[in-house]
Amino acid sequence: MPSTNWRGYRIAAWVGQFLLGLAVIFAIYQGKVLGVVTLVGFLAASLAFVIMDDRLPTLFDFLFVIAALVNAAGWVWGLFYQPGPYDEITHAFTTFSITLALSFLVYSPMLSIFRSHPILYLLTIASFGIAIGAIWEIFEWAIAVINDIDDTIVDLIMDSIGAALAALVSLWGLQDRIRPESGDRADEETKRSRHT
Repeated sequence: MPSTNWRGYRIAAWVGQFLLGLAVIFAIYQGKVLGVVTLVGFLAASLAFVIMDDRLPTLFDFLFVIAALVNAAGWVWGLFYQPGPYDEITHAFTTFSITLALSFLVYSPMLSIFRSHPILYLLTIASFGIAIGAIWEIFEWAIAVINDIDDTIVDLIMDSIGAALAALVSLWGLQDRIRPESGDRADEETKRSRHT
């Protein structure tokens, strides 16, 4: 199984940053103020994640940049308002990628504790992601983007699916991150037992 810290993810994330910058310029040219503000927010957040080299698995950085690009395409080409599931897929994937990145940062001091409690970890990350989705829906309501209550309910369902998937992938990232540490500890304990 490939590592969550493959160097290729980092390179792809930087390419995505460049494309996202182009999308911001294009949105400015189109005069889409809300799109520009949203994309600049995504650009700044994804840049912050990519710069934090050692704090996040590189796969999580890359997935967040992909989510930013999916949102950029929605704003630049008006895909959110076209028939089809683009908005719903974007909600699920955006919540998925934001939950992956933020939860790993927020809960990083507790990762060694969560290693022994995978079910608790899954529930914590999924709940965190669902809360992020709910906050986003409140934001959409505040800026009058929401069309009706049905749209909100569908978006919350998609956000919850994204959060649940993020919990599973985050658990894989957690196991990938702590595996070398546990191996190092076992080696240290073996050396100590030989010396005593």
